[in-house]
Amino acid sequence: MPIEVEVVSRVRQLYHTESADIVIIPGSEGELGVLPNHTPLLTTLAFGELRIVEGEDVVSFVVYGGVVDVRPHKVVVLADDAESVYELDMDQIQAARDRARQLMEEGVGGEQRAQIVQELRRAEIAAKIRSRIGERPGQRIRSLEEDNG
Repeated sequence: MPIEVEVVSRVRQLYHTESADIVIIPGSEGELGVLPNHTPLLTTLAFGELRIVEGEDVVSFVVYGGVVDVRPHKVVVLADDAESVYELDMDQIQAARDRARQLMEEGVGGEQRAQIVQELRRAEIAAKIRSRIGERPGQRIRSLEEDNG
């Protein structure tokens, strides 16, 4: 029996399926694997990789915080921000890393420094996950447009 999964960011619905075999969630206390008939649970998302396994396919997202509502037959991921791993642009990630590092070296302070640290953290996580995805064989890209069309 499969599990339904919905991934939503503040901006839009990123993904929906009714046939997931397992969902691997980057929780605040570590990774959490959710199978069909899981006990109901509400937990917070950490920054990291959200993976949805459907047979041979693994659909991956980089998530940057949020909450997850787990029910026996449905998982709803409400991400503060998220993007498909396959949409990540390594050139943009590297540019963000370089910009953040340069601003840190210039010695900005206060709230601006916290924002720069957050930007650097996001870029580092995205780069790490994107490089890890390239090492995994057999992943297939699937988008909402493909599922709806």
